[in-house]
Formats: sequence, C-alpha cells, structure tokens
Amino acid sequence: MAPAAAAVAAARPSSLPRASSPRRGRLVRACSFRRAAPSARPTTTLVSSKPFCAVGHPLTRRRQGRPLCSQAEVAGTTVDDDEACELVSGSDLVIGEGDDSVSAYLLKAVKNNNGTGILLLSDVFGFEDSATRDFAYRVACNGYNVLVPDLFRGNPWKQSTPFDDDLFARWLAGQAPARVSSDIDACTRWLVDEFKAAGVSRKLGVVGFCYGGGRLVEALARDAEGCFSAGVCFYGSRMDASLGDRIAAPVLFVCGDGDPLCPVETVRELGRRARGARAAVYAGRGHGFAHRPQSVEDDADAEDAFNAMRGWLHDHLLA
Repeated sequence: MAPAAAAVAAARPSSLPRASSPRRGRLVRACSFRRAAPSARPTTTLVSSKPFCAVGHPLTRRRQGRPLCSQAEVAGTTVDDDEACELVSGSDLVIGEGDDSVSAYLLKAVKNNNGTGILLLSDVFGFEDSATRDFAYRVACNGYNVLVPDLFRGNPWKQSTPFDDDLFARWLAGQAPARVSSDIDACTRWLVDEFKAAGVSRKLGVVGFCYGGGRLVEALARDAEGCFSAGVCFYGSRMDASLGDRIAAPVLFVCGDGDPLCPVETVRELGRRARGARAAVYAGRGHGFAHRPQSVEDDADAEDAFNAMRGWLHDHLLA
C-alpha cells in the first residue's frame, strides 16, 4: 500500500554522505577504554569488540527477498549491499558504573563512517532482539554509529511468553519510568561526548520503535540542551501528544492505520504540535511492520519506511 506520499517524498535522500572517521577510545587491558574527562561523563567499559555480520546471521540473509542493507557510498563509490554490510563492526559496552550502569551495543560503520551518532530505542523485546539489531545494523551500513541501549536492565519482555494483559502490565510496572529516562539520558550524554563534543559530528539523531518510540517523544521533549537534531519515531506506544509543543528537533512519525497501539490521531496531533514534524501513515499496516514485517505487503512498506527514515536522517543530520 502507498504511504502518505508527501511526507515520504520529503524524506528521500538527495545523496549519501562522504566518509570520515570518529575518534576511538583508548583500549585499557584490551577490554575497556576510558578518556580523561569531567567527572560527569559516563564511564564506558568495552566488553567485547568484533567484526559484525548481520547479528550472527549469514551475510546473504534476506527478509521476504529484500536485502538487509541498502546501498551505501564508500569514499564516493557506490558499493553492493553485501560489501557495504561487511563494513560494520559491533561492540558490547557498559556505560556508567555500579547500579547506574547501562549495557548497550554499538555498531559502527567502518569505511563509510560519517561520524554521526544515532541512539536507537528498542521495543519491549529489548536490545538483544534479532529484529532490533538487524535494523540497527542496516542503519550503520549507511555510515552511522548506532548505540542500542538495554532499556530494561536485562529483563525485556520475552517473545516466548504467552501474552496476557495482567502479566504484561506487571512487567511494565517493573520498568520504572524515571530509571528508563535516566538510562536514556546517560546514553545521550555518552553520544554527545563521543561524537558531538569531540568535534567528530555536529549533530546526533534518535530512532525509536513501539515502547522506544514513546520514550523518544519524552526524550526529545526534555532535550533542553538540543542534543538531538532529528528523530524518527516508528509506531510509538504510550505517546503523550501534549509533549509535542516542547519538541524542537524535527521528527518523522511513521505508523500504520491498522495499529491499535499507536492511534493515527495521536500521531497526527504530534505532527501538528512538534515543530518541523511530519507524519507518514501507511494504509493497511499494523504494529511493527517496519522492523518486523510479516507479509510481502509489510515488507514492501517496511523497505519504503526505511528509505524514508534514511532520507530524513541524511537531510537533517548530514546535509
């Protein structure tokens, strides 16, 4: 099905960025890195670092016949999907110390790195879920440094758990909003120091799905320092439309009109309230279609939504 054509057309990329490299942390005992900095900077421990290839899946993996990775530009030359996807590395990180530490996964474009950091906020299945990492991997393929934090401190909702409203409500109640917000803010500060304050990039972006989409709206509403220059919200759940008045960064809101968890009315209200926002509503699509497509029709619109996001980030972060 066709999306809201004007919103998606406006998000198309005009061109892909040229390469540059972010600065690297100093390895300490081959397992952690730190830099001298003010005490407010979150401590970061590098748990592991390895070449990353489609989160453990074969490089040639396809979803509904579509490539995992869009074409990317490396030093001015367009490369094939598989070649671009080989140019991504992944590292497990711990940001902060003790009870305040946050586990995260960082994916970095290697040869086509544009230096820009992206914070990706997951759905309820957490930062280790294969669909979330697949999507983060695709974003990194296009030149970005993508940080995916563990919003649930090791206790995401399990896909194997039969869904029950009461059980889910009890699980969700255990995810204290203040703690989740604090973890997101800690990861934001880490990205600011790693990429923005270091002079590697002038701008940062944030992307969120479902639960993470709702938290994206909250994070941008409290971003008084203007850390983020763009956001993309995929079918955010539990979104407060009144927060749109406090959002300064341009946001692309993506949803389907068949999604009870993300009412179109809420998305359009946010689109009206938030400055520079656009809403792309996909007819016939339900919840999760962009990163968990379940049909050929879902897959076609998922690819379209990814390209819309790709263009939005490029135009607001790199152009």
